[in-house]
Amino acid sequence: MIYLDHAAATPVSKKVLEKMTPYFSELFFNPSSPYLPAKTVREDFEHAKSVIANSIGAKGNDLVITSGATEANALAFTAVSSESRSGGAKILVLETEHASVLESVKRYPFELIKVDRTGLIDLSNLKNKLSENTELISVSLANNELGTIQPLAEIATILKEEKLRRLKNHNTTPLFLHSDASQGLSLLDINVARLGVDLLTLNAAKISGPKGVGALYISHEVRLKPFVNGGGQERGLRAGTENVAGVVGFAAAVEALKNHSASKRKKYMRLVENLKHELEGASIEPVFLGNKKSRLANFLPVSFPGLDAERLIYKLEERGVLVSTGAACAASKGEASHVLKAIGLSSEEIAGSLRISLGVLNTEENVEEAGRIIREVVDSEFERIKNDH
Repeated sequence: MIYLDHAAATPVSKKVLEKMTPYFSELFFNPSSPYLPAKTVREDFEHAKSVIANSIGAKGNDLVITSGATEANALAFTAVSSESRSGGAKILVLETEHASVLESVKRYPFELIKVDRTGLIDLSNLKNKLSENTELISVSLANNELGTIQPLAEIATILKEEKLRRLKNHNTTPLFLHSDASQGLSLLDINVARLGVDLLTLNAAKISGPKGVGALYISHEVRLKPFVNGGGQERGLRAGTENVAGVVGFAAAVEALKNHSASKRKKYMRLVENLKHELEGASIEPVFLGNKKSRLANFLPVSFPGLDAERLIYKLEERGVLVSTGAACAASKGEASHVLKAIGLSSEEIAGSLRISLGVLNTEENVEEAGRIIREVVDSEFERIKNDH
């Protein structure tokens, strides 16, 4: 099996699993219990949170641990006030955001910010849609289908100017910037101060950590509302016994990233170039998607216009190559990608689109073999369609 869908899920590394294992058995104690073994577990939990937070230039108590990025995104939107005023949307969201963002935002008055053909934000469209009433902007650090990296620092500067203008007009409406950094955490150097974000979503499952564990960074100015009430854990924002094993695993995965991000970027850039070269020899000229200059190094979204991507995936799986058509949640519903629609692809281009994302399971050899197999399957499908006509 050659796995080319690391944007959907990553295998938990052996080192991460080793760190987690004791907390399922001998260190099983509830971290809120009063006796010494439980207090030791509490210390381990808090240390793990600090490791995760430090990796983005924050402190442990700036984080709330969640069940994953979906919950973290939903929690971020509770920063918006309940009272409604006329005069524009309360939230502005990039039109290519993950489904967990687009679904969460429906509870509030919102508008979508446009992107260009490569998936990059249209900053002039953002400026035009900012109103006196806008309280939150949500833009992912890197898109989950295209890998396009957004200029968050530039967006933060625009919001800073808007806040200064509001102050002069005695408008005290808050204005926060949220970003889902789930895809970017593995390969980008993330610092909340440099990015200028007030809220940042993280996800262990994308960095060879455990599934079902995420975190939300919350700046000191932001006030959120809890979804779940109970014992007051996680600053009262996320009640329930803490997932100690999961958070320890998350921290171990984050630590493993520290020393290898630069070398991994170089490796993936080389592998992606080799794969592109192989695919360019196909009977149908491939259309490579996303932004060439501002894209995650391990992403290669590609379209073979005129072919059926669902059929390609089935044929590739028969040959031992696993790829996807886009976000796993959208693919499971059988819906056309809203991301590919937003960047203006034709229906033929959307129908023939694959998302290839490399990761820890990939080598020069298996990527080279995968490229050859993809090209052969594309050629075979092209011949089949040609003969049918």
